[in-house]
Amino acid sequence: MADGDPLRIGLTGGIASGKSLVADLFAARGIPVIDTDVIARDVVRPGQPALEEIEREFGPDVLDPGGGLDRRRLRELIFADEARRRALEAILHPRIRSEAERQSAAAGGDYQIIVVPLLVESPMRHFMDRVLVVDCSERTQLERLRARDTETEEQARRILAAQASRETRLGIADDVLENEGTKEEAATQVEHLHRQYLELAKKKHRGSS
Repeated sequence: MADGDPLRIGLTGGIASGKSLVADLFAARGIPVIDTDVIARDVVRPGQPALEEIEREFGPDVLDPGGGLDRRRLRELIFADEARRRALEAILHPRIRSEAERQSAAAGGDYQIIVVPLLVESPMRHFMDRVLVVDCSERTQLERLRARDTETEEQARRILAAQASRETRLGIADDVLENEGTKEEAATQVEHLHRQYLELAKKKHRGSS
């Protein structure tokens, strides 16, 4: 990293753990948030090369009637077959990483939150100064996932099983935000982390000056 770069905090967590809520709480404090899920949606818009590659790899059934990506259909395919999931990652991950790094360079700030759901398995880990894991129990994940996406329990469990385990995520954490409770409880933890990261950013910039 170049001298004077912002402190980069990789925010991760299992599906339905509350990453978006936490990211929004940091954004409300004026902190730049770079969300690789948002980038992932942008790179597969109609007309983008990634969508054409996905159609070639998975067939026309992964497109909806309007020519966009049928995310539910694609998700069913990749969570049922690890080889197909890896094929999708090979198409998307280099593009997502490149755009995330571009946005980070442009965003500035004392520190940045970079949301990477699959950070455990991603080479983007090496781009981060610290890792913040949003954590909750598997039971809470299942309840939220079924309420949010109307998944069957079998499908929800398959999605969880395809991700890194809770223990593996916690193993890479510098900081953990427990998100079993209310938004207000999460906001209290974010405020504490916000102050901590501002102090760490000052130390980093002093060290590079």
